[in-house]
Amino acid sequence: MTRDVATLLEALPYIREFHGRTVVIKIGGAAMTDAGLTHDFAQDIVLLRYVGLYPIVVHGGGPMITRLMERLGMNVEFVGGLRVSDADTVEVAKMVLVGKQNKDIVLSLNRHGQSAVGICGDDGNLFRVRKMETPGDVDLGYVGEIERVDVDLLNRISENYIPVIASVGADINGQSYNINADEAAGAVAEALGAYKLVFLTDVPGWLADPSDEATRISLATTDHVRTRLDDLSGGMRPKLAACLHAVEGGVRAAHIIDGRAPHSVLLELFTDEGIGTKVVP
Repeated sequence: MTRDVATLLEALPYIREFHGRTVVIKIGGAAMTDAGLTHDFAQDIVLLRYVGLYPIVVHGGGPMITRLMERLGMNVEFVGGLRVSDADTVEVAKMVLVGKQNKDIVLSLNRHGQSAVGICGDDGNLFRVRKMETPGDVDLGYVGEIERVDVDLLNRISENYIPVIASVGADINGQSYNINADEAAGAVAEALGAYKLVFLTDVPGWLADPSDEATRISLATTDHVRTRLDDLSGGMRPKLAACLHAVEGGVRAAHIIDGRAPHSVLLELFTDEGIGTKVVP
């Protein structure tokens, strides 16, 4: 009982500091596929709303997209942690993200006591997208980057509901694009001037040695991230790039945490030590 009270008292100053603030949370990896972790995540998000924060959820669904593509006999290819996407890949991504994953998250939040609304970049022209420019001769196909986020739409929804955003969108001509969910979360956080940006993934945070979880970097500055970014590959690179852009764009801090840990969002935001990597100016 003493420990429970101590935990509550430890959380109190953070609850006071974050009250009325917007927090953008990107969920991916095990937290989206493990039923117990999905339950914990929904509880965390609902609690954030009850204590006065305005959580906005952005999600991907990479493993589910890959599994469906493989079942359909489609080629799966990644470059720099980004999925190479032809027109058929984009259609599969929309089916998985908008038709399945988005609604599963919405239902889970509703079930835990807070009304959520599922949207994607197409709804209300939330995202305006352009084809992502890549260095060299690499062509990722229909992979987009966000030019504009309709902040007014999100603010209106979040007044009464928890927005849950699937990371797809279209350009001005109506061409659909697959959008990396990490980049989408960073763009949403920057556009809103969010107080916090949190990424849930399948590792404890940014690891100095990717093969050793004991080498987690608990605190990093944007200068540190910028100098190391070109040396990174795989899924950590777009996460750290999104952290860098968001924090340089005005977000107070960005966090990369282990979504496999029960109630990881609360542990990172409301405890002194945290559990992941925190990126600050």
